[in-house]
Amino acid sequence: MVEKDRGGIETEKPPQADLGRAGTAVKEGVVRSLKGLNEIEADIVSVVRSTVVDSLKLTADVADMTLNVTSEVVKGAIRASEEVGTGLILSTKSVTKGIIMGVGDVGGDVMSVAGQTVKGAVKGASEIGADVSLVARRAVDGVIEATKEIGGSVQEMAKVAVGGAIEAAGALGATALKAVREMLVGVLEGVKEVACAALPKTPPGKA
Repeated sequence: MVEKDRGGIETEKPPQADLGRAGTAVKEGVVRSLKGLNEIEADIVSVVRSTVVDSLKLTADVADMTLNVTSEVVKGAIRASEEVGTGLILSTKSVTKGIIMGVGDVGGDVMSVAGQTVKGAVKGASEIGADVSLVARRAVDGVIEATKEIGGSVQEMAKVAVGGAIEAAGALGATALKAVREMLVGVLEGVKEVACAALPKTPPGKA
């Protein structure tokens, strides 16, 4: 196809890529699926957030109750993912995000909760045989997203979250610890030293 540019000179316009019926159908199907996934994730965040807020409003000691509530929420999410057949990996980020935002809504200590929530997710993943490193990554991503929305220090929260994941993985053994560390070491430049410092050291005399 030939068309003229602003100077009146004719130029050849490259043919527009044509996906065809099959390609268009796939593209539209993927878009619909992704939109549906985003809606599901938003729903999970909303449910978890309101549940945490309602639970913490019933107690005068928010700080003391927060860890118990977040632990129960993580367990509930794990059981839900088992029942409906969706992967824990899919829901982990939304659950973690909802917990952090809910705690923030009632003035709780989101920093300490971030580490505990990620620990709970990693432990839960191990108990049901899920990929611990992927769950850890999704949980940390949820903490980071929530922090951005509530206006906290992303770097500080990420350090706490990564530290929680590494501590929980360390309790599972060197293999889990190495996998989680490798998955999380690039999350933020500022948390690299936390992950590297937690990597099992080689015993003296062993290469």
